Amino acid sequence: MINLLKRFIKYYKPHKLIFTFDMLAAFFVALIGMGYPIITRYMLNDFIPNKKLNLVIISAVALFLIYVVRMLLRYFIQYYGHLMGVRMQAQMRSDLFNKLEKLPYTYYDEHETGSLMSRMTNDLFDISEVAHHGPENLFIAGFTIVASFTYLCFINWILALIIFACLPLLIIITSHYRKQMRQAMKESKIAMAEINSSIESSLSGVRVTKAFTNTKKEQEKFEKSNASYIKARSSAFNAMGKFFASSQFITDVFNIIVLLAGGIFLYHDMIDLADYSTFIISVNMFITPINQVINFVEQFQNGSTGFQRFIEIMDEEEETIYQGDKICPSLRGDIEFKNVSFSYKSSKEILHQVSFKIPHGKKIALVGPSGGGKTTICHLIPHFYDLSEGEILLDNQNIKDFTLDSLRKQIGIVQQDVFLFGGTIKDNILYGRLDASEEELIAASKMANIYDYIMSLPRGFDTDIGERGVRLSGGQKQRLSIARIFLKNPAILILDEATSALDNTTELLIQKALDKLCVGRTSIVVAHRLSTIKNADEIILIADGQIKEKGTPEELIALGGAYKLLYDLQFRSSDNDEEQILQDHFMIRH
Repeated sequence: MINLLKRFIKYYKPHKLIFTFDMLAAFFVALIGMGYPIITRYMLNDFIPNKKLNLVIISAVALFLIYVVRMLLRYFIQYYGHLMGVRMQAQMRSDLFNKLEKLPYTYYDEHETGSLMSRMTNDLFDISEVAHHGPENLFIAGFTIVASFTYLCFINWILALIIFACLPLLIIITSHYRKQMRQAMKESKIAMAEINSSIESSLSGVRVTKAFTNTKKEQEKFEKSNASYIKARSSAFNAMGKFFASSQFITDVFNIIVLLAGGIFLYHDMIDLADYSTFIISVNMFITPINQVINFVEQFQNGSTGFQRFIEIMDEEEETIYQGDKICPSLRGDIEFKNVSFSYKSSKEILHQVSFKIPHGKKIALVGPSGGGKTTICHLIPHFYDLSEGEILLDNQNIKDFTLDSLRKQIGIVQQDVFLFGGTIKDNILYGRLDASEEELIAASKMANIYDYIMSLPRGFDTDIGERGVRLSGGQKQRLSIARIFLKNPAILILDEATSALDNTTELLIQKALDKLCVGRTSIVVAHRLSTIKNADEIILIADGQIKEKGTPEELIALGGAYKLLYDLQFRSSDNDEEQILQDHFMIRH
């Protein structure tokens, strides 16, 4: 807890000036609050009994003026205090975003986007509220409690001690229920994150939902998450109800004790009526900040739980892939896998003792059944994951010797599932190289066979493509991604089923752009359609994490093995033949 507090306080450091003035304003607000019972006591004991009307008026005017000052101080606290909280929130959000950018691929395999968004928004808002209200509320309440208790002792110390004796009971009860509240709040935040995740998933896939007329199914999924949230919040509200009801009951008992004990004291002339009246007013000054602290507990629990969840991400291991300190030079593009084995976290081995060479400028095709390890090979070349065994060499240098950024600048990847950012066509192409000139932008779009389409649009390169490029067709998205790679101009090109989701006509258009892209580069093509790799220099068939066959298309067909079966499956038209081929293929694989 102390460590968490230290890390939280760190975010106050850039705002020390505002924080100092905020605390000073809070101090004077609390100090001014003591003016009313003090002036009341003077009026009841002196001004009114002695007919000092002028002092009554002066006191009222003075009280009015200091209340005007308190109004201005409260404005300062509300405005600048919230401003400080928002700035702290923005800094935490920046730190969190930077952290998320550095986390490894495996982290995103295990955490949903909606859940992370909840931490970036809801949790950080709760934290900023505590950052602003916490110190000033505790300071004002703490000062008022001490000052009012001191004043109560000044009026009648015995009666004050009787009131003070009830505090331990209040502390015990609130401490007991606060623990329940903390756990309940944590569970409700987890439930809220699940709702956000469900919404993000459903809205992102709304077109698929409509296409399959599964709106009812999505509503059921959402309602399930919603019900979990209601259940979690119910537990939180139950804990809150017990906490507030019991604590408010104890503070109500304070008033009964004051009434009873004060009445006895007044009956025995141990206190006069004026002091007794002032004591009752001052007791409310003592009880009110206690209630404020109690009411603040809910906000504090939300904020502290949010900060714990923030710290959970900040303490995650960053991309721990081993990297050297060498800057990767301009590569020719020779690639060599030497006895490479790999497995993801807590999963079976994906690749086992894989070895092959690709000379620079050559096009190699990876084929084979799904789950065989083709995409994993593609992910290992840019060093997205560390190997379990073996090594990968580029131009006879181990990729582990290079810094990750310099290595990945030499490699371009075109995938089946193209990701485009919200923004303009120009923004998305320039993602390949942010400092590219207008001429290079145009040249890249022409090479990708999309320039004419862009020029047909009213706003050209400044056309907004919508979220994830929703306003573009699949072929247009793919050509944009190819233009992005042309701009990057990498030495090594990886095409991971880049045309498998396209129709035949669009595929031919894209294939022309890809053929241009492959010229002069070492290219690795992952394909299910064998027609797209007919001009490959060599084909490697991967199955069950191992190389089963390797050679030119002609050599593999002549070999009559697994590749020949795949070839026949795709190019024969007889249903009976296809069924027999599938059976033979199954027998060979297993």
